[in-house]
Amino acid sequence: MRIAFIGFGEVAAAFAPAFAARGAQLAAYDVLLDAPDGPARLAARAGKTPIAFSDRATALRGARYVFSTVTTDVAREAAQACSALLATGQTWVDLNATEPGVKRAIAAIVQASGAAFVEGALLGAVGVSGAQTELLLGGAAGAPTAQALSADYGLNVRHYSDEVGKASTYKMLRSVFSKGLEALLIEFLVAGERAGMRAELWTEVVELLGRERFEKVAANWVCSHAVAHARRWHEVVQVEKVLRELGLEPTMTAATEQLFRRSMTLDMRAAFAARPDSMEPVIRFLDERLAQSDTDRT
Repeated sequence: MRIAFIGFGEVAAAFAPAFAARGAQLAAYDVLLDAPDGPARLAARAGKTPIAFSDRATALRGARYVFSTVTTDVAREAAQACSALLATGQTWVDLNATEPGVKRAIAAIVQASGAAFVEGALLGAVGVSGAQTELLLGGAAGAPTAQALSADYGLNVRHYSDEVGKASTYKMLRSVFSKGLEALLIEFLVAGERAGMRAELWTEVVELLGRERFEKVAANWVCSHAVAHARRWHEVVQVEKVLRELGLEPTMTAATEQLFRRSMTLDMRAAFAARPDSMEPVIRFLDERLAQSDTDRT
């Protein structure tokens, strides 16, 4: 079977060996082909995996699956440039980390050519887990594609929804946690470095999360937020001051202060006489009160 990549960066380079190992014939187009040192750079990315680099038309010709793995800002442009070269029987699998509206726009472009469209959402770090990175697929053609990629090529893939945009929404909302935690860790560790206690602080956090299941720790944070948000707000105000004294702009901490202050503004304490037993009432209260606030403003 022939598989083509449009864009051959980290994601394509991670998945290509898995396809080749199962007998796929690989082709790829990348804008680097037009750069003076581009072909050499692409060959280095491919390593020992046999890939035919060529123009778009040649790369796409006869490909059963076409994986779009370009940079996010040109995902729609890439689909548009390839649309006239696609045909019925081909499946365009868009793995770019774009928001749901862009995925739907790309789906319309691809489907107008007669090809099938599959929304893809990578849920992990390809640089760490390679071709075993969890992959969610969406769209009407997502289920058979997931089955084929799992059975034929051993990918860690599952179908999420027939509705294009759902898998990307899942990935975007997941990033609220993963990217937010990344940013918070960076601020925390830089502050620790400034204070001369980074190693001790890192050890303390690692031991906390190693000693207790994250599920337990996280649920406790959310449940206790209902009754402790005001006290924590006062503490975070002081934390901001400490970071500024260290000469560090408290970007993430300032946002944390705003969130705790918002819970005070919503009069959350009046709604919870005691700590709830689960996260459900806390999240439900915030969702409903924030929705009401939005309605009041309009």
